[in-house]
Amino acid sequence: MTPATTLAFGGTLHDQVRTHLFPGDGLEAAGILLCARTPAPRDRLIARRFIPIPHEACSVRHPDALCWPGMYLESAIEEGEEDCLVIILIHAHPGGLFAFSDLDNESDRFTMPALLQAYGARHGTAIMTPSGAIRARLYDASGSPSPVDLVTVAGDDLQFWWHDQTGLAGPNSRPIAFTGGMTTELGRLHAIIIGVSGTGSIEAEQAARLGFGRVTLIDFDRVESKNLNRILNSTTADADTGRLKVEMFADAITQYRGAGVAVPIGTAVDTREAVLAASQGDILFCCVDTLEARYYADLIAAAFLMPLFDTGVVIPVRRNGDQVAIADAVGRIDYVQPGGATLGDRGVYSAELLRAEYLRKVAPGAHAQEVEAGYLKGIVEEAPAVISLNMRAASACMNEFIMRAFPFRLDPNRNFARTRFSLAGGDEDTFSEDDFEVSPNRILGRGAIEPLLGLPALGVRDGSE
Repeated sequence: MTPATTLAFGGTLHDQVRTHLFPGDGLEAAGILLCARTPAPRDRLIARRFIPIPHEACSVRHPDALCWPGMYLESAIEEGEEDCLVIILIHAHPGGLFAFSDLDNESDRFTMPALLQAYGARHGTAIMTPSGAIRARLYDASGSPSPVDLVTVAGDDLQFWWHDQTGLAGPNSRPIAFTGGMTTELGRLHAIIIGVSGTGSIEAEQAARLGFGRVTLIDFDRVESKNLNRILNSTTADADTGRLKVEMFADAITQYRGAGVAVPIGTAVDTREAVLAASQGDILFCCVDTLEARYYADLIAAAFLMPLFDTGVVIPVRRNGDQVAIADAVGRIDYVQPGGATLGDRGVYSAELLRAEYLRKVAPGAHAQEVEAGYLKGIVEEAPAVISLNMRAASACMNEFIMRAFPFRLDPNRNFARTRFSLAGGDEDTFSEDDFEVSPNRILGRGAIEPLLGLPALGVRDGSE
């Protein structure tokens, strides 16, 4: 079962919080988190901003006690009220206690009533240990606390801290990759698959069989006969009836996982319905063939602080007169962490490329469009036999997720922000997160604020969802 409440961090913000709370002197420190919300029904808080309480401003700083001036809370209330952000007071536990102490409980009894009277129906508190592990709780309007079931961090590594986990919360407490422990944890997480065609159907199959508790499938397209050689689980009957790819695939997942795991969303990712569905997830996999869809995946990942795994394959050709030959068969896997370099920063798309793609779509000349948009760049091929290439790329993508969520790489995951392989050259290149320049991201941590993703076209219309 997926968690009822979640607090999500981007890696950059989590690093900022940890650096301030643990300056190296062994004393407690504190700060304030301003958190946006995810659209209903998911109760997922998005850590948007951290307000550090200056160490020198604290009247008391001991290894197990802290006192700081209320002016910083007043400033947070003033900043958060406009967008009704949830305020979470977070402090360090230098001794490593991964629980709220009696002193924490006593402090909350004085602090939370005043905070709840300011605005909003709930706010909360959190503690962090030296390993970076976080435990949080929320108080409702009556002042009753309830635990946050899961705290996530999407950084170089993917980190998950569960309220019901026992023992220490250090790096050695993570389940081991490829074991039943990994399967159990995945059973509590929600994967989003954007694009359920050649590569996407393979990634969706892996996500379902690895054990994700829920797998949402987003794709507007229908099964055709030309798809049958590369879309897993598709049949001639599906092609004959023009069945939605997501409905076909959801039924296939149900056959071996049971009801309620697969959620089909039969619309394009640039619709309000698709964005709302994607916002409910924990991990985002993008397997599309248009730049516009990748642009939307970038926006969704940033707004809702979701780790994004993007997969692309291409087969460039070369011509010598009338002769055509394969120049290469290439796969690319990008991991995008909230607050890091986006697909746009990495040159996967640009404003000019998006405009050119749009003009190709609306302008006459379908043949030229097919040549540009297909797997084989320069050839119109109705049913490209690319399932082996798709499987190589899809497997690499899912293993990239596993190596970040259940780390076992010898080198730091930061060195693998992009992986690109060439079948013709027989080589594989990797690129570090530091190889890309990060641009300011206006919607980072935006959450459910309307209009969704900051795009007027995705706003609420006629007062309905």
